[in-house]
Amino acid sequence: MKFLKLTRSTLNGVMSTLAITVCFNALILAQAGMAPESEEVYNTIQKIANSITVKDLTKHLTILSADDMEGRELGTEANRKAARYISSEFGKMGIPELNGNGYFQAIPFYSAQWKDLSLEVNGKKYKSIKEFYSIMSMNNSKDRFETDEVIFLGYGIDDPTYSDYKGADVADKVILIYRGEPKDAEGNSLITKSTELSSWSRAIIRKLRTARDKGVKAVLVIDDEYTKNVGELRNRLIGGSVRLGEPGEMKTVNYANQLFINTQIFSDILGKKKKKVIKTRDKIAKKGKSKPVNIPTSIAITQVKDNVPVQHENVLAYIEGSDPELKNEVVIITAHYDHVGQRGEDVFNGADDDGSGTVTVMEIAEAFQKAKEMGFGAKRSVLCMLVTGEEKGLLGSRYYTDNPIFPLDKTVVNINIDMVGRVDEKHEANPEYIYVIGSDMMSDELHEINERNNANYTKLELDYTYNAVDDPNRFFYRSDHFNFAIKGIPAIFYFNGTHADYHRPSDTIEKINFEVMRKRALLAFYNAWEIANRDKPISVDRLIKQ
Repeated sequence: MKFLKLTRSTLNGVMSTLAITVCFNALILAQAGMAPESEEVYNTIQKIANSITVKDLTKHLTILSADDMEGRELGTEANRKAARYISSEFGKMGIPELNGNGYFQAIPFYSAQWKDLSLEVNGKKYKSIKEFYSIMSMNNSKDRFETDEVIFLGYGIDDPTYSDYKGADVADKVILIYRGEPKDAEGNSLITKSTELSSWSRAIIRKLRTARDKGVKAVLVIDDEYTKNVGELRNRLIGGSVRLGEPGEMKTVNYANQLFINTQIFSDILGKKKKKVIKTRDKIAKKGKSKPVNIPTSIAITQVKDNVPVQHENVLAYIEGSDPELKNEVVIITAHYDHVGQRGEDVFNGADDDGSGTVTVMEIAEAFQKAKEMGFGAKRSVLCMLVTGEEKGLLGSRYYTDNPIFPLDKTVVNINIDMVGRVDEKHEANPEYIYVIGSDMMSDELHEINERNNANYTKLELDYTYNAVDDPNRFFYRSDHFNFAIKGIPAIFYFNGTHADYHRPSDTIEKINFEVMRKRALLAFYNAWEIANRDKPISVDRLIKQ
């Protein structure tokens, strides 16, 4: 009897497998538009999709957004630590290494670092970061130079409505300026004539570019909030400026070299001219006129940069397709795992941006792998890729599209997931939504697939507010799908919208809505599943101009 019972159990298992196989075949036919979708087909795809769970999403995000990941900034060991965690999880899922080379696409970067940075005023030496700092990417590398005169030049502004440069001889000189812009007694900007500040306040680079155009040798910027600002910039100042590519010749930037100084150095520079400078500043506010003040001060500045090669990685989970003819075509699903790091004691955990997208892609990879292990692998191959360097300018995705592992002409779609764990203010009353960007910009079929799968499965509100190339927020241009789109690959981007915690230390895991996040993950999965199993690739109806 025991032997007979085992035989029946085995037989039941075989019959169950055959039944699921029939359902799966029906599913493929339904997705290709060749047969109606049955209840059995629906149940089969649900079984695969149900491997995407709140429990696993929470587990992965708890680790990736923890304080000890230090914000996962490119150029740091923490970024590599995050990459190692993701790759180890792919291994646990049973996803094979890609061509035996692990789960990484190595990317050459270089870090521009200070080889020598110093400031002396009247023979007194100051400590970098503690008393002054200089932003690497906004400087040209120079050797030591000295001057016996500094020119106080108000706010360093040259505007039709107000200028500090009138009557000033600044060629080959060092100038001393305030941040911001002058205001009258009522608090109105002398430039905008209102409480709204001009671009001279919003971007210091405008002042530095103007100074270079005027022939200024270096700009000393008085930082009234020195401790706060240096704390926010600390990691950037210590870690250097990371760029894509091999170290080469130093690129010239169109800015005058700068040093941000604290108020003590400012006072040391002024010496006996302090009262005159303060009087000049007050006169600017009262009469709207600026006059340069020549300050006899001995200053020596050294700013020498060095390029140091570093290597970081995109992390790849490749699930090979089951169809001998279609497996050379690839569906690519992306999210970026880097964030903005740590500033002083503040860790920018990046739970939503883009820890939420990262763990979503990890779960989608597991779903495709489980389907394959069940014997129902997708026809086309699927590449779930976690890219790095998005926060520095979409660098990881740009490297991949310039150095693709799989031919771009065989890449049928990019599904990009960047911030899907939160609910924005607009949708507080109905959190089951997602912003969809790019779905109809290149492919009508892609748009239709997304609409249909949402109607059949997830029933989210699809918000197309930002789905325009001329959207003033320019979200279409600001995440990794863009690098695929400009290569002619249809792309769709899922996004929960911005919130007050965007790029702040307060973007933490307790604010994630995991139930809604799972529904968004399912929509991305259903679309990837259908596209990976269609008989033909989705159409490309329009191209995107860069």
